Amino acid sequence: PNMADSMEIDDSLYSRQRYVLGDSAMHQMAQSSVFLSGMGTLGVEIAKNIVLAGVKVVTLHDSRLCDVWDLGTNFFIREEDVQKQKKRVEAVHSRVAELNPYVQVNSSTVALDDITDLSFLLQYQCVVLTETSLNLQKRIDHFCHSQRPPIKLHHPKLYPLKIFVACDVLGMCSRVFCDFGESFEVWDPTGEEPKELFIQNITQENPGVVMCLDNRMHGLQTGQSVCFREVNGMTELNGTTHQIKVLSPYSFAIGDTSSFQSYLHGGILRTVRVPRTFHFATMEQQLHDPKLLIPDFSKPEVPLQIHTTMMALDLFQEHHSRLPIAGCVQDSEDLLKLVEEVNETLKSKACMNAALVRCVSRCARGCLAPLAAAVGGIASQEVLKALTGKFMPLQQWFYLDALEVVQPLQTLPLEEFASRGDRYDALRVCIGESLLSELHKLRVFMVGCGAIGCEMLKNFALLGVGLARCSGEICITDPDLIEKSNLNRQFLFRPQHIQKPKSITAAAATLDINPELRLEAHLNKVCPATEDAYNDTFYSQLSVVVTALDNVEARRYLDSRCVSNQKALLDSGTMGTKGHTEIIVPNLTESYNSHRDPPEEEIPFCTLKSFPAVIEHTIQWARDKFESAFSHKPSMYNTFWQSHLSTEDVLHVSAGESMDGAFQVIKLLSRRPARWEHCLALARLKFDKYFKRKALQLLHSFPLDTRLKDGTLFWQSPKRPPNPIEFDIKDPLPLPLASSHKVHARARTRTGLCCAKTGLISGPLCVSTMCVPLCVSPACAECLRMSPLVFEKDNDSNGHMDFVEAAATLRARMYAIAPADRLQAKRIAGKIIPAIATATAAVAGLVALELIKVAGAYGFESFKNCFFNLALPVVVLTETAQVKRTRIRDDISFSIWERWSIVGHEDFTLSDFLSAVREKYGIEPTMVVHGVKMLYVPVMPGHSKRLKLTMQKLVKPSANRKYVDLTVSFAPEADGDEDLPGPPIRYHFCNRA
Repeated sequence: PNMADSMEIDDSLYSRQRYVLGDSAMHQMAQSSVFLSGMGTLGVEIAKNIVLAGVKVVTLHDSRLCDVWDLGTNFFIREEDVQKQKKRVEAVHSRVAELNPYVQVNSSTVALDDITDLSFLLQYQCVVLTETSLNLQKRIDHFCHSQRPPIKLHHPKLYPLKIFVACDVLGMCSRVFCDFGESFEVWDPTGEEPKELFIQNITQENPGVVMCLDNRMHGLQTGQSVCFREVNGMTELNGTTHQIKVLSPYSFAIGDTSSFQSYLHGGILRTVRVPRTFHFATMEQQLHDPKLLIPDFSKPEVPLQIHTTMMALDLFQEHHSRLPIAGCVQDSEDLLKLVEEVNETLKSKACMNAALVRCVSRCARGCLAPLAAAVGGIASQEVLKALTGKFMPLQQWFYLDALEVVQPLQTLPLEEFASRGDRYDALRVCIGESLLSELHKLRVFMVGCGAIGCEMLKNFALLGVGLARCSGEICITDPDLIEKSNLNRQFLFRPQHIQKPKSITAAAATLDINPELRLEAHLNKVCPATEDAYNDTFYSQLSVVVTALDNVEARRYLDSRCVSNQKALLDSGTMGTKGHTEIIVPNLTESYNSHRDPPEEEIPFCTLKSFPAVIEHTIQWARDKFESAFSHKPSMYNTFWQSHLSTEDVLHVSAGESMDGAFQVIKLLSRRPARWEHCLALARLKFDKYFKRKALQLLHSFPLDTRLKDGTLFWQSPKRPPNPIEFDIKDPLPLPLASSHKVHARARTRTGLCCAKTGLISGPLCVSTMCVPLCVSPACAECLRMSPLVFEKDNDSNGHMDFVEAAATLRARMYAIAPADRLQAKRIAGKIIPAIATATAAVAGLVALELIKVAGAYGFESFKNCFFNLALPVVVLTETAQVKRTRIRDDISFSIWERWSIVGHEDFTLSDFLSAVREKYGIEPTMVVHGVKMLYVPVMPGHSKRLKLTMQKLVKPSANRKYVDLTVSFAPEADGDEDLPGPPIRYHFCNRA
């Protein structure tokens, strides 16, 4: 049977994407068919993304033959395909199909032109065109737009959709056009998780004003709808939905509450998804009156200018049966005239930009693969919106350009852009031979080979970054092994690669795309603890560092190494449909560490322990219980027996030695299960402890009628009184708790895994009690070892999520909190970051465009950071943050990128160092620190004697250390002021080779 017909969602493959799209949208996609024409650089990007997403059927259409140019633009075409003169669709078909076994991938080479009968498109829900003439695009769009019975997205087989998406990349320009028909309903416009907020007060007036508890910011927007529950006093609101008007970050209005009862206390509001209907015009109508999404507000006029220019390019092709030739003045002038003609047909005229038109004309025949990757990710998300009705569709044009890449190269001689008959010709047309050579020579260090890492490697291969013959190199590192869930986004990996190293596998797949690269793969983890793996000598030889990981601390560490060694850092990340890029360039921009994200809000301990209010609290509680029972305490048990090698060691514990560890060990040992029945009994005891006795104890301490000093009830929102749960053998919910113990106990009986810990016994008595059975039976030495567990959320057979889900759900029941489904519990307990291939492809493409600028040593104004949310859709390109200078004195300042330098010698003393700084930089140093060690602080006792010591004796460098970075502060301009900061001073031990 065809796997595509299965409606069961394979969570082991799609788990990260399910958190982005949800099961309803996933099922919708699994019943949908897509027709995709054009297997060039943009078409293959879209094919990759929508096949990874999991549609039912994709038909790839193309009639062209493979060409040498394709090797630099199409990551699924190989040299042998070109040599054998294969058709492009034939070459890419099998490679696209193996991305996802659940998707049926077909191929077609039939003619698609102005006389083709389009009725064959009726079998598809969405039609996507690339590399298609504008006339044919208009014809097919008209056909799709007219096939419009009333749409009900939840029944695609009854009401077949005919969505039209067209996209193109021509040199430095790209465009996406969407037509979702006369009327298109979106059931979830934003994709954001419903937000719950606790209420402080609701006024009794018109309009009623809602205040959030503890002056917390609500984060809502005017027009959103909220539903109320558990409101005491003003009970008329419970179960009702209201549209809000934001009044402040902490309050909003909901309408007339003047006739309601007075508000007393409590209440929870929850945001409600409200479906929206969108209306679309045909391409014919939109060409002359376009709705445009503006990505860069520093040049808001450019999208309309490019719209006009690309329409003129279509006319140029129609007249000449080709695109303009690079450097041909006549072609450039002809295109300029066509632009003027097109502009006259627009309802709102574009501001003419002759320089932009000439720039487009020169590179129209070329291709920037990263631009195609970025716009391909955006276009692919539009296809998924069309199939699912989830997220707001693009209305209706989006233009993304690489003007900042191409424009500075306009004055280069024409021979720079001439074809050389190799795989880089399409790129050479856009950026020229000199900049291309700089890309070849780059030495790149990329940390992380996950989804973004795979996409970055694809871009490196197409751009020719780090070629062996040019002394370039790409070094990648990632300690992780490939898991099945990675295959949904990390497109370089296949099922046969599961449990193999990511970095080594990704390197081999990348070399398959471009064998000319020099690529070295490591398994190192990058953090301060692995400093020796990549020392300053390694960083000093690099051109640029690329981060492709979600660890903030590792990012900050890499940033500090880049600043210290004057290297560019290209950072990016995604969360669901959101993505960001940050470009950090020496001496031009601020660094990653120049800003701090707000700290992640932690759940207070008392809330977790006794007063959970929302399901997240109960899931985190269950996750903590897992960590304590199956990881922390077994680890502590093993550590104890490593330091107490025999029972005699335990008996001879000195009187002053802490017995805390021994108490815990005795509890674990005395309750060690030997059979499954013991596990079941222990689990049963745990049930009563956590879900009955704890509730009774809390209610005994704080009865339901308890009041605070101000007279308010103790048990009011957000505090919820617990309700003790009686164990019921007929209730299936506790069973996963018991089966969790069963799995681990059976698997680890011989290593003595303890599943429950109860009882407190006095010190000497318990030590003797513990040692007696150990002395009697040598076999009990097995009791002195346990196997701590590492929480693994993605293995449903290990019982880990069974334990967490059951414990969290029981605790939620105890506190009358609505339970979570397994998917939500898994996301919270496993701290899963939602992810989808469309967003990772887009960020990697945007970063790779900036890499070209880094290689070309472009100026500050050329670099762009980006934030996008494909769900809305919003794309915002901004200038990078310009580096700031810190003033020491009127004539002395420094930036984060600067290092002052002092060269010493073997007998160079601290006094010599201070004098050298004073003479070289004209300012008096007052304090010298190395790392956390204070080398010289005048007010510290004995420090004045250090002035005669050599720097080598003070610093004590390792044998191969050539220099150290010292933190030095300087004397203030006026007595009594604080010491002045300065840049790090690099002290060189000149006697070191």
